Amino acid sequence: MNNDFRDGGVRRVGQVKEVTSLSNPIIKDIKALSQKKSRDETKSFMAEGLKLVIDALELGWTIRTLIYSKAAKGKPAVEQVAVKTVASGGLVLEVSEKVLSSVTRRDNPQMVVGIFEQRWTALKAIRPQDGETYVALDRVRDPGNLGTIIRTADASGASGVILVGESTDPFSLETVRATMGSVFAVPLARATPEEFLSWKKTSGAQVVGTHLAGAVDYRTINYKKKPVVLLMGNEQSGLPEALAKEADALARIPQAGRADSLNLAVATAVMIFEARRHLLTLDAPA
Repeated sequence: MNNDFRDGGVRRVGQVKEVTSLSNPIIKDIKALSQKKSRDETKSFMAEGLKLVIDALELGWTIRTLIYSKAAKGKPAVEQVAVKTVASGGLVLEVSEKVLSSVTRRDNPQMVVGIFEQRWTALKAIRPQDGETYVALDRVRDPGNLGTIIRTADASGASGVILVGESTDPFSLETVRATMGSVFAVPLARATPEEFLSWKKTSGAQVVGTHLAGAVDYRTINYKKKPVVLLMGNEQSGLPEALAKEADALARIPQAGRADSLNLAVATAVMIFEARRHLLTLDAPA
């Protein structure tokens, strides 16, 4: 069964094949995706798990390579995914557990891994509508935080996540794992602080920033008057003044204990579910 596929930016001709060697050049290309430079150059990334691969294909993502362990061979769901991969021009590799462990950097890897094309939404294409919520993250650094926030945005019904400034890569292996598949369901955009502020002026959205100096309890904000963009600050330094002063409202989350702050992912979850609670009651009877 022959097929053409693109991996590492090079057009190759291949077939569904068995790979047992760690020195195989295709495996080396795939392992290189652990580095941001390689992900950026190839515009691709890795996702682990059969469910994630199935979900991604159902959502229309382009798969370049499907890798599965010998133990998964013959399983109907794996065979179906393999057929879809070849039909779309991708390569299918059956590999040893040793190879799969080296690719995923896990001792007990998932039996199925997919290599997908990255997908970004242009910021200028985002036009928030009534009832929508977006999350904008200023210089988020921790892959676990970003992945959890993308997953939370998905769970809450938010419409997308905007990365502002120099942020961690949403397509890193650590971040993708933390999203639990939500990276395929939540639109992602990126912008410099200047691009974000320029977009904000014409977006028609209400930007609500979280800030230690925020004078307004987050529960008292009127989230219904416009679509909402929740602007969350960097883990260590919070929102810079240049962004904070341009927010339509600054909110604080009251805390009663000795801790002086919340984890970024936790604070974002608190904010986003509060905003969604207000917005989802737009049509509720009085």
